[in-house]
Amino acid sequence: MTLELERGKDATVAPSQHAAPLGPKVLRLPGVYRPQEDTMLLAREYLRSGLAGRGSVLDVCCGTGYLSLVAAWSGARTVTAVDTSARAVWSARANARLFKAPVNVVHSDLAALHPTRSYDVVLANPPYVPWFGGGGAGPCAKWDAGADGRAVIDSLCASAGRLLAPKATLLMVHSAVSDPGKTVAMLSEAGLTATVTAHEHIPFGPVMRSRAAKLRAAGYLLPEQTLEEIVVVRADKQ
Repeated sequence: MTLELERGKDATVAPSQHAAPLGPKVLRLPGVYRPQEDTMLLAREYLRSGLAGRGSVLDVCCGTGYLSLVAAWSGARTVTAVDTSARAVWSARANARLFKAPVNVVHSDLAALHPTRSYDVVLANPPYVPWFGGGGAGPCAKWDAGADGRAVIDSLCASAGRLLAPKATLLMVHSAVSDPGKTVAMLSEAGLTATVTAHEHIPFGPVMRSRAAKLRAAGYLLPEQTLEEIVVVRADKQ
């Protein structure tokens, strides 16, 4: 098994408001989702929104644990990272040790998380690219998310009310291909105040490029489309 070093992109984190870059290199086992533009958009929105440093943070589908490091270095009281991928859990634990960040990394899915535990902030970068093949190993397996890209997103929306403490906030990033309007609607129906707070157009990444022909045939992409819109959905619990 080969360990890879991945360099993060244009993210600067200010722990306790003191300028210090988040270590640009994170450890990643093969097959673990690397920090990319969606990761950075969510990290920037977390820092911009005033949520940094607030109480307890849950990082769902944590991958390398990059967002957990952002939260820990920004002053969160406790940080819990969760993923169903054993390789992701190993990578996140290794990065927490490497950067001396107090992150508790849990090998679990949402359903198995402690039923009475809630958090002040939930960060989520779930798989969201529609997948037309077989199922993956667990709902957070790499970046496969079902035929409509919403297998994990819908689960998160259904669990958000339970995961959020009173006055808490969920920030979730995903592609416009995966219907942000439905995400907002599901979260609103769950009693949360939900809206899109950030978006960005980026060139197709390797996953989107590899599936572009099938996505166009299924009507998810326009014939000549080469840019993908990613969004951050915010949901607040009263």
